[in-house]
Amino acid sequence: MEIYPKTLDEFEEWFSSESACRDYLISLRWPNGFSCERCGHEKCWAMANGLYECSRCGFQNSITAGTIFQDTKKPLAIWFRAMWHITSQKYGTNALGLQRVLGLGSYRTAWTWLHKFRRAMVRPGRDLLSGEVQVDESYIGGKKPGKRGRGAEGKTLVLVAAEEDGLRIGRIRLHRIPDASAESIEAAIVAMISPGAGICTDGWGGYNGLNRLGYAHEVVRKEANVGEDLLPLCHRVAGLLKRWLLGTLQGAVSHEHLEYYLDEYTFRFNRRTSRYRGKLFYRLVQQSVAVDPAPLKSMIKHARGPAPRHQM
Repeated sequence: MEIYPKTLDEFEEWFSSESACRDYLISLRWPNGFSCERCGHEKCWAMANGLYECSRCGFQNSITAGTIFQDTKKPLAIWFRAMWHITSQKYGTNALGLQRVLGLGSYRTAWTWLHKFRRAMVRPGRDLLSGEVQVDESYIGGKKPGKRGRGAEGKTLVLVAAEEDGLRIGRIRLHRIPDASAESIEAAIVAMISPGAGICTDGWGGYNGLNRLGYAHEVVRKEANVGEDLLPLCHRVAGLLKRWLLGTLQGAVSHEHLEYYLDEYTFRFNRRTSRYRGKLFYRLVQQSVAVDPAPLKSMIKHARGPAPRHQM
C-alpha cells in the first residue's frame, strides 16, 4: 500500500522528528519486515546506536547503509525536506534554489544531493517501455545543427523513446549516446525498451538490426509532406526537454552530468498526471533506499566553481 503525505501540512506533521523519518525509511526498505543482508534471517535487535543486529548471525546494519543516505552527517529530516521540495516543484529546482530553501552552508552539498536524487529517479533495467514505441535521436546543446552519425562540437546526442498512447505520449525514456552508430543505438534501446515491443523509427541505418534483437521494427519512410512530423511524439518530447533545461537550469548543463538531468526529466514526465505531488515524494524516497550510494568524489568532480557548460 502506497502511503504518502498529500499536502505540505501533512508532510510537516508526519515528519516532524528524526524517528518519524527513520520509521518511514524502514517501511520502504523492508516493506515485508527486516531481512538480514548476510543470512536472510527475519529477526533482529534494535541497538541503542541506531543499528539493527541480526539475531542469528550478529550482522549489524543501518537503515541508511547501502542507500544514497549512507554516511550522511545531516539529519534525515533535512533530506526529507529536500525530497519534498524537489518533487513539489512542478519544473524542479537547481542547486542554488535547494541551498537557499534548506539553508545549507555549501553550494557543493546542494549540488551533490540533487545528483544523488537524480541517480535514484530512474532505475536501470526497470520500468522499461513496452507496446508501440517511437524512437529518434536529438541533439542537446550547441548553437549549430549537428551532422547525423558524426556528432557536432558542443552537442550531445540523446536517444528519445516515447510510448504511443493513442495520439498522446505515454511513458518516455531518454539515453545519452556517443554517436548514431548501430552499436550505440542498439545498446541504448535494450536499456530502455522491453523485448517484443514494437519500435517505429525513420530509415536511418543504425536501426536496421532491431528485428534481430527481438523487436518488431517498423520504418516510417520520409515523404515530402511529412517533414518534422515524421516521429511526432519524439519531436514533442525533445522540444519539451530542451525547454525544461532552459527554464529550470538556464541551459547550463555539463556533458558529463547530462544523464542525471535526463533521468530527472523522465521521472517527472512519467508522473505528470499524478494527482498528488506527494506520490512523487513517495517514489523518490522508495527508490533512494534501493539505489547504491555513489562515492562522494565522483559526484562532486565537476561541482567546484563554474565548469564548462553547453548552452541550450
